[in-house]
Amino acid sequence: MTTLEPQDATEDRGSGYAAARLRLLQEKTPSGPERRTALARLTDDWLAGLFAAAAPPPGVALVAVGGYGRAELSPRSDLDLLLLHDGSAPEEAVSALADRLWYPVWDLGIALDHSVRTPAQARATAAEDLKVQLGLLDARPLAGDTALAAALRSTALADWRNQAVRRLPELAELCRDRAERAGELRFLLEPDLKEARGGLRDAQALRAVAASWLADAPRDGLDTARRRLLDARDALHLATGRTTDRLALQDQDAVAKELGLLDADTLLREVYEAAGTVTYASDVTWREVGRVLKARSARPRLRTLLGRAGERKQPAERTPLAEGVVEMDGEAVLARSARPERDPVLPLRAAAAAAQHGLVLSPHAVRHLAATAKALPVPWPAEAREALVTLLGAGAPAVPVWEALEAERIVTRLLPDWERVRHRPQRNPVHTWTVDRHLVETAVRAASLTRHVGRPDLLLVAALLHDIGKGWPGDHSVAGETIARDLAARVGFDRTDTATVATLVRHHLLLVDTATRRDLDDPATVQSVAAAVGTVGTLELLHALTEADALATGPAAWSAWRASLVADLVKRVTGVLAGEPLPDPEAAAPSAEQERLAIEALRTGEPVLALHTQGEQPLDPDEPEPVGVELVIALPDQPGVLPAVAGVLALHRLTVRAADLRAVELPTELGSAPGSVLVLDWRVAAEYGSLPQGHRLRADLLRALDGSLDIAARLAEREAAYPRRRGVQAPPPRVTVAPAESRLATVLEVRAQDAPGLLHRIGRALEGAAVRVRSAHVSTLGANAVDTLYVTRPDGSLLPDEEAIDLARALEEALG
Repeated sequence: MTTLEPQDATEDRGSGYAAARLRLLQEKTPSGPERRTALARLTDDWLAGLFAAAAPPPGVALVAVGGYGRAELSPRSDLDLLLLHDGSAPEEAVSALADRLWYPVWDLGIALDHSVRTPAQARATAAEDLKVQLGLLDARPLAGDTALAAALRSTALADWRNQAVRRLPELAELCRDRAERAGELRFLLEPDLKEARGGLRDAQALRAVAASWLADAPRDGLDTARRRLLDARDALHLATGRTTDRLALQDQDAVAKELGLLDADTLLREVYEAAGTVTYASDVTWREVGRVLKARSARPRLRTLLGRAGERKQPAERTPLAEGVVEMDGEAVLARSARPERDPVLPLRAAAAAAQHGLVLSPHAVRHLAATAKALPVPWPAEAREALVTLLGAGAPAVPVWEALEAERIVTRLLPDWERVRHRPQRNPVHTWTVDRHLVETAVRAASLTRHVGRPDLLLVAALLHDIGKGWPGDHSVAGETIARDLAARVGFDRTDTATVATLVRHHLLLVDTATRRDLDDPATVQSVAAAVGTVGTLELLHALTEADALATGPAAWSAWRASLVADLVKRVTGVLAGEPLPDPEAAAPSAEQERLAIEALRTGEPVLALHTQGEQPLDPDEPEPVGVELVIALPDQPGVLPAVAGVLALHRLTVRAADLRAVELPTELGSAPGSVLVLDWRVAAEYGSLPQGHRLRADLLRALDGSLDIAARLAEREAAYPRRRGVQAPPPRVTVAPAESRLATVLEVRAQDAPGLLHRIGRALEGAAVRVRSAHVSTLGANAVDTLYVTRPDGSLLPDEEAIDLARALEEALG
């Protein structure tokens, strides 16, 4: 029998471990604590064998710290190892031992975080480096002098508890910095499971707080949430084969399959729910830490001022807030006389009182209410309905209160349909929040607009319910109308108010979609909105809801430009509802400037331009909008005008918002037939905040019209200069004919991936189809563009239905 040399034995042992590790990871068992523990145990045995084979000197121990110390090894986890020695062995011997341990790990391609220290050095490093200190709290001996390792862990725990008053604020700051960098896990489409707020790092921070004995986190659901995040990370490692904690879009379906879940949305909902549990526990825990630290800092002063009598515990002051609710230690808590089992309105009353006074609800109070409160009768009594409106009307302070109710599932008990939108992701990157949080944020925004409407209660409830249909298949506005009608009746509104809430939910996108995608000078546009809204009071509420919804969506969803368009539409619809006649757009004369430019274009036979900076102000001074520009162009009527102008604007990095094209008839004494001049009125935005020079635009337009400037080639060059990023494949363009939307033109709606020159490509396709563009209205949200085109035959007549459908198909093919 051949005796293996030590190096051969190491290699043999390494290959055996690698094979066993591979078998374990390839087993068709779901990710979970059993596999993590099994992987840790397998790794323990391998490292212990390496340690023994290296013939270590006395007084040395191999110690697992951090996640490995907790025996939580994910498939691609680092190994966090400490080679601990008492200082009695020669330095060369300890160094040689370290090499015999680290190199086999590296040889297998496993990431390693390693250190070699004495207990004194470990404690000194931990005193300077909080991350080292946190790792030592989970120290676990693997091999060697176990007493040495156990003594270090005991000492590290004692140090942590002795220094908690100083180190916990440091840990809190570390958590805040990390959250600022990585964002909030439960609202991110591609969350970092470890670093984002509510992720695994925060869960570990809660364990550290508990170990300090200074405060403790709410335990309900926390272990389950942490396990769910760990399972998702395991599945992510297995699905990608990479060391990553970011749940990228392209990996989510594979991760969901690995976990046995239905789809990526189900995965995100589970991850978001877990993150929400960790986040809520973190908020509660850090508030408690703050109270304890504040009390400890005040205690020496009390002793000094009051002597020994000051050491006796003073009863906390309780200030009444509402019936059954008092303030104590900065929280809203239940009064001693409160009887939740006899008072079904108490949960909402407590929530409203807390939000109105800018307080949080005590987690103990919420838990007690969830366990004992009697269910509200249906329909709700007036007091309950008023408490809900008061809660929503509190604005931003309502958010933490609502989250406290959510943590104990009280919201779902009050509004059963809430469960379908709870933690539901929104795949559109324009949205900042999940559906449920977006609804709450919309109510927060609506609270600041309640002075502008006659029925603030209807506005706030409609804001809370406007996207409630997103939990159902089909058009969420249509589904939401039915759900909102049921919930409004449940809450106790009468039939008229219930109908108003349902109308607001059904048409919550009507104003912004119409204002940005339709021709407001077309009487049919304004009349259709008036017919849908019905009354001036409902229009007033819908206007406020539109603004609140957009502001709560994200910065890309609202701007001074959109606000001005919506306000213009509301003004016109108000006139129609008041019985005022609409002006005939065909009879409208050109403005003085348009006529002047048209005469100049007719005289010179060349394009004439006028640029005007629009006088709108940013809604948020910290996020200035691109510079708004009105560009008026007059030129002799000729083919190719729309694609030429759109292409030149794209080359100059101007984003088109709207374009109106009209033929201006000039007096025959000017030497030409009437209607021989086109006037194009464009609303554009300077992409980088600087306006182009008018003479450069004109020069490029002349070159585009005479064919010497190849716009398509120039735009293709620019696109090729930008490296393509890996990501989700955009869906193909879709072109539809809007039925009976206008008596002036056929309306086409183009939905496509936003890209420089999109309107130029659309214009080229329409020129090839021999149709005339009357106006174009461009709306862009994130990466998606919705361009609405009003087109006619060359003689100004509408396209027959079949011809319009054929045009839509041809345009779709051209854009594809």
